[in-house]
Amino acid sequence: MNNFIPVVSDFISSAEIDSIIQQNQPYLDKLDCNRIFPDKLEFTSQLHYFVVTGGTEQQILDLQTKRKIKFPNEEIVLLAHPGNNSLPACLEVLARFIQEGKNGKIIYLPDLDIPFQESKKINIQKITDSKTLNGCRIGLVGKPSDWLVASSPSPEIVTKQWGADVILIKLDELKKQISSIEPEDIPIIKSELIEKADRVIEPSDKEIADNVRVYLAMKKLVKKYRLDAISIRCFDLVLDLKTTGCFALSRLNDEGIIAGCEGDLVSTLGMLWAYRKTGKIPWMANPARIDRKDNMLWLAHCTVPLCLVLSYRLRSHFESGLGVGIQGDFPKGKVTLLRIGGKNLDKIWQAEGEIMQTRKEENLCRTQVKIKLNKNADVQDLLTNPLGNHLVMVERKEINIK
Repeated sequence: MNNFIPVVSDFISSAEIDSIIQQNQPYLDKLDCNRIFPDKLEFTSQLHYFVVTGGTEQQILDLQTKRKIKFPNEEIVLLAHPGNNSLPACLEVLARFIQEGKNGKIIYLPDLDIPFQESKKINIQKITDSKTLNGCRIGLVGKPSDWLVASSPSPEIVTKQWGADVILIKLDELKKQISSIEPEDIPIIKSELIEKADRVIEPSDKEIADNVRVYLAMKKLVKKYRLDAISIRCFDLVLDLKTTGCFALSRLNDEGIIAGCEGDLVSTLGMLWAYRKTGKIPWMANPARIDRKDNMLWLAHCTVPLCLVLSYRLRSHFESGLGVGIQGDFPKGKVTLLRIGGKNLDKIWQAEGEIMQTRKEENLCRTQVKIKLNKNADVQDLLTNPLGNHLVMVERKEINIK
């Protein structure tokens, strides 16, 4: 008999948790999994973490810390389902366990009946090219989000490995800039954003205006600190100001100022590197689903640059239901996916693929694309050797990592 404990974020109700568990009950039954509660954590063997939502990575680390006294050498098993950023959370936390030399694996529930096969080639290489970013300045507004347990390197490591300087900016400074934006600076940008959208679904006029404020405030920081790239601990804007930074990041990327969310310094670094290498605007997104049988994956996020999509709709931010998230329609085409990682930021996973379709499902971040990987890449690598959650997608162009 196996056992599972659900791990969830604060952005989901008890009814939704029960619904997700019920939807996945057939898979849990196949695994012979019985639900336990936290009071049994340190007394239960054969434990699986059922990752119900994203944002739970630190919780899993904390739970495992409690277990390791009695189960010091156990294999850590993470169960992922196809919605609510479950898989991205599993990738991030397994990457952290791998960095610590621990043994773990991800079981992606929809692919439960597909046997694992040894990958012909794991596309993780040592990266030696750091000269491209010498002298670049990356602004980090606030600390990395708490769930980025494998993607929060020290500024010193970034500088040593890549030559880029990390400029630490307090979130309070951004908030002051937001409050100082003059009302007359908002209408032109706001009107353009609305007029070019196919539809405005959830956001109110005020929510759209507040997103424009965040953009204008971030642009001031970019100018003040002479930044080439910027990343923001954006969920604090949701919690503290009831607004989002999705449009701000989208617009800055459109303007060639590389912008990443969640304070993810690693992915912002990867975006900047890809941009400098290719001249193409990148997109940072969650690998939200996979299909091992057809070697496919789905990427999803709410911050897509508008220059990359054929059309878009203004939606709410997926996790919180607040502010503005962007739901864009990508054209079909060939792309390169990459992820930098490792303790010393000296590894890279890279794969070539092709966008097959855009999707609009309600239990994933707003912009969603389905990508089929080429035969020389294996989506299974993400389950066995992840470098972290977010991937960087850029229009296909040869990228030399040497």
